[in-house]
Amino acid sequence: MNYSIALKTLVVKEVYRFVRIWPQTLLPPAITTALYFLIFGKLIGGRIGDIHGVTYIDYIVPGVILMSVISHSYSNVVSSFYSTKFQRNIEELLVAPIPNVVILLGYVSGGIIRGLLVGLVVALISLLFTPIVIHNLAITLSVALMTATLFSLAGFINAVLAESFDDISIIPNFVLTPLSYLGGVFYAVDMLPPLWQTISLGNPILYMINAFRFGLTGVTDVDIKLAYLMTGGFIATLTLFSLWLLYKGIGIKN
Repeated sequence: MNYSIALKTLVVKEVYRFVRIWPQTLLPPAITTALYFLIFGKLIGGRIGDIHGVTYIDYIVPGVILMSVISHSYSNVVSSFYSTKFQRNIEELLVAPIPNVVILLGYVSGGIIRGLLVGLVVALISLLFTPIVIHNLAITLSVALMTATLFSLAGFINAVLAESFDDISIIPNFVLTPLSYLGGVFYAVDMLPPLWQTISLGNPILYMINAFRFGLTGVTDVDIKLAYLMTGGFIATLTLFSLWLLYKGIGIKN
């Protein structure tokens, strides 16, 4: 059976959902980004100087872009799928002859598209403050895509397991935001005391941000191969776990 129509319908619905309210989904990150670059890049960056041979504002641009990709790919899926559960629309998907992998791919694709679109908006805003010269286009695009995929999957899992609207805000507020800010967005790892350098190496977002920074600037604090291996491993693990949750109906059929 050809499931392309079902997949296309889910993806179009997800994209239309956030494009329809673009002042709430696309405009805020543009404003926030402009403030980041103005305050940290221009006002504070001039006092800090260069980091690893690049200006401070050029150093933080990759991290700010990827931080936006992370937060918006995650939030798109978690809010959309939980709303489907809350409004009982999930029952229509459950009774339809659609494989679980199509359902997962449809929602995750929506998160990926929103995450990458917001990342593009942030990148365009950064051009108002500094020119972007891409060091390696393949690494830049692949890391952005893999990061959006990973956190779209994480958002899906959060939505499946959530039992209230409060549950879908805990992870972004108390996990994602701290890990993103501590992931080397505004500083290099070697600027930290030895103990905190070691602790930071346990933060997976650090590897993604540094791999993306390498793609844009050629500067990194971590091994790029390890960053790819870690991100790919997380994607595979969360994909299998998401499909298992759908198969068991956990948080959906009860």
